[in-house]
Amino acid sequence: MRDKNEAGLRALRAIKSALILARTEKGGQDEVTDEQAIKAIQKLAKQRKESIDIYKNQNRADLQKTEEEELAVIEKFLPQQLSEADVRTALKKIVEESGVSNMAEIGKVMPLAMKELGGQADGKMISAIIRELLN
Repeated sequence: MRDKNEAGLRALRAIKSALILARTEKGGQDEVTDEQAIKAIQKLAKQRKESIDIYKNQNRADLQKTEEEELAVIEKFLPQQLSEADVRTALKKIVEESGVSNMAEIGKVMPLAMKELGGQADGKMISAIIRELLN
């Protein structure tokens, strides 16, 4: 990177590394599917978000800033995330279709929700909204 964008370079190297790891695991397929690539990049984004929270709690603004810069680059490669309102609407529909009405049956709804919304919304947000809807 000739413009000395160090954060971008670090993020792109992390993405490249994650894709190579995805290609070499699970039987060694020659190519990485789009779904595998999205999962690998989402994992990187999640790691950066968790690191930002930790650095924020420990008052490490310097390290927090580098993680935020890398996260901004990584998020450019992810599909557009749904808003909370859109996720809530989709989850209401899933809960109604599955016929689940209490928290004891959350295990039936989560796989359906993750299958439909997995790449478009954060798993924590999906879980929190489902718990709210079932209460």
